[in-house]
Amino acid sequence: MAGRIADGPRLTLAGDGEPGALPGPGGDVVLSEVVDDDVEAVVALWRACGLTRPWNDPYRDLADARLGETSTVLVGRAARDLAALRDGAAESDDAGPGDVVVRAGEVVATAMAGVDGHRGWLYYVAVDPRLQGRGTGRAVVVAAEAWLAARGARAVRLMVRSTNEAVRGFYERLGYVDQDCVVLGRPLGAPDARDAGR
Repeated sequence: MAGRIADGPRLTLAGDGEPGALPGPGGDVVLSEVVDDDVEAVVALWRACGLTRPWNDPYRDLADARLGETSTVLVGRAARDLAALRDGAAESDDAGPGDVVVRAGEVVATAMAGVDGHRGWLYYVAVDPRLQGRGTGRAVVVAAEAWLAARGARAVRLMVRSTNEAVRGFYERLGYVDQDCVVLGRPLGAPDARDAGR
């Protein structure tokens, strides 16, 4: 495929010295723009993290984000085999400390980013539940913010479901604050319950 829909370039993040390496514990995750071969793993990650909704087709959301120069999906892949943490933060049900829970190259994190002219927006920020608690979420958000800033965004916004207190706390620890507004929406074009923008 040609253009932005084809395999994207690796990102170089200022200050880390490693092309594509995310800041964080041990360089566990390498970040680049989504490529065609990532699509199934990305959607599976979004589903595992509870980010999909019946009225939004995640494949369409991903494809739409890849169409223009003002949006992308950043994908984090395990840079090496990763083991469960000793404190249990990344342990799976059947893995003990030191056991490999994620293989090198697996898609383990994402962030969809887009610029609306002066403001950047984040969607589908996800970290594989087996790796949460390692700093990967913070690193993905920082990388997405850098991508937005490089495209002229002066501020960044995101939406968190009112029932998702744990994630709200995560963003508050990163400096995000309630913007004191209500998000309203409606579908454009023919009514379609799957794409009602809820």
